[in-house]
Amino acid sequence: MSLASLSSYYRSILRDCSSAASLQEGHKIHALLIKNGIAASPLGFIYNALLHLYSACDSITNAHQVFDQIPQSHRDVVDWTTLIACYARNNMPAEAISLFHTMEGEAGLRPDEVTMVSLFSACAQLGDVLTGAWAHLRMIKTGLHFTVPARNAAMDMYAKCGRMGDARQMFREITCPTVVSWTIILTGILKWEGIMSGCQMFDEMPEKNEFAWTVMISAYVESGFPREAMSLLSQMLGFSGGGGFALVPLNHVTLCSILSACSMSGDLTMGRWIHAHVIKTRIEKDEHHLRVCTTLVDMYVKCGRIDVARRLFDGMSLRNVVTWNVMLSGLAMHGQGRDALQLFNQMPLEAKPDDITFVAILSACSHSGLVDEGRRYFCVLGPVYGIEPKVEHYACMVDLLGRAGWVEQAEALVREMQIRPNEVVLGALLASCSLHGKLPLGERLLKELVQMDPLNTQYHVLLSNMYVSAGRQCESDSLRQELMERGIRKTPGMSCIHVNGKVHWFSAGDKSHPQARKVYAMLDEMIQRSRMLGYVPVTAVRHGFNQSVNNDEEDEQSLFSHSEKLAIAFGLISTRPGLALRIFKNLRICLDCHSFVKLISNIFQREIIIRDRNRFHCFKHGSCSCSDYW
Repeated sequence: MSLASLSSYYRSILRDCSSAASLQEGHKIHALLIKNGIAASPLGFIYNALLHLYSACDSITNAHQVFDQIPQSHRDVVDWTTLIACYARNNMPAEAISLFHTMEGEAGLRPDEVTMVSLFSACAQLGDVLTGAWAHLRMIKTGLHFTVPARNAAMDMYAKCGRMGDARQMFREITCPTVVSWTIILTGILKWEGIMSGCQMFDEMPEKNEFAWTVMISAYVESGFPREAMSLLSQMLGFSGGGGFALVPLNHVTLCSILSACSMSGDLTMGRWIHAHVIKTRIEKDEHHLRVCTTLVDMYVKCGRIDVARRLFDGMSLRNVVTWNVMLSGLAMHGQGRDALQLFNQMPLEAKPDDITFVAILSACSHSGLVDEGRRYFCVLGPVYGIEPKVEHYACMVDLLGRAGWVEQAEALVREMQIRPNEVVLGALLASCSLHGKLPLGERLLKELVQMDPLNTQYHVLLSNMYVSAGRQCESDSLRQELMERGIRKTPGMSCIHVNGKVHWFSAGDKSHPQARKVYAMLDEMIQRSRMLGYVPVTAVRHGFNQSVNNDEEDEQSLFSHSEKLAIAFGLISTRPGLALRIFKNLRICLDCHSFVKLISNIFQREIIIRDRNRFHCFKHGSCSCSDYW
């Protein structure tokens, strides 16, 4: 058989491997082709075929290696586009864009429509609207045909960069938009223009695929409209059945997306419904089922049901490193550090710990005050587990040492870091200074943090509180005034509670709720009964910049109307006695609210679970799961 016939034969086999994404078989054929010398002939175009194989298998290193072995005279636009697309698909957008410019500059090749689709995708991932807009203009100037996939890619780029005017214009220019076109514009509208505009666009869609339904349902859940989400989910299942209601299994992507939305919003009711659906439909136990079960564990963790999450985790017959990390992180968030460490000891039997595993472990040690254990695990990261400490690990260690009062050791660790500390690391050190009254160090840290993240008011809040605690009211007022003059306002505290299929939001001092009168009446009762048990408001620390507090009486009134107190009061008047209350707050719970809720849990005999920005607090019988170590 001639060389040309052999080359044609092997190219055909490689095309089959590409279609099947069979990397292992491809490696064997590659080795054979090198051994028999066929790959060395440029006229056989074997390396071109190998490039397409490795790209189809998302093996970037191999793809680029065989690309480099193709003589420049034998590389065409298709080869360049294949490699560019491989980088873009595998979350390496900067490399994809760089390769595009090399193709045009050094190789002198003109891109086609398919190349531009990959370029738009890379720009969308980076949020690089300048390069994306340049690519759009380039297509127009060079007369490249704007196919529907190319328009969809450009529209997606504009939408992900927040340029909804341009995205809508691209959508209008599509003569016959596909369901993909509609879904792209819908996703952008929901992100940038809100739920109402998204709902309108969703209703206008002539055809809806599963992704469009999923995006809309998830948006309802995340925006606090669980009833609308459930109604739409019922419509989706009925729609899939062809008119009447029919139970059609949702695929793993839809299930995981909705569960993730439940995790973000704290919607336990919707999450339980999805769990029941998974059980009822008996999804085949494969890697997709594993992903769904892992997301279920995460949902229960973040909705405050760590007990259910643990039972689900323990009952899983198959678990991977992601599953283990989710469970360990959940135990850390709930302050169950000892349990996390005990569970970690079992992990090597099933999965190899990775860097995320140790972020969870160090976080568990930090939240539970396990200083010696945390230091031991940090020290063995490299020698035992072969993991180079990352900035996240340093942040956990600084938090661990700082919480325990070892602020000088925490500062020393920061200054000895082999990598540059970011705002998370320095923010953890500043929080430790606030906790233990290390004002001079706090002042120095604020200067560094302002350079890194000038719009973050949390750092200023911490330093302001330190000034007040140190009796330096003037400096606190000056800091507050400086921020107000710059037009920077403290992030308002918001808390929500799910009651009877509806999300109720409260902000500090909020009186806009329809039942505000009853809420404040209950709040007065809560305050009176807690005072009888010795409650004294913690007025030594001011918690905001947006209002002036002239005396302790006014400060007390401000504390009494914190958002979580209002949410709890609403929960008490809206649910039957004995029912647990689950509150979700966007900021860290303050010292006063923490002390107050402990008393309320005992007075009203309620379990009160509060998820704040950092962790969970489970209040029961007058105590908190954090053991006041937070």
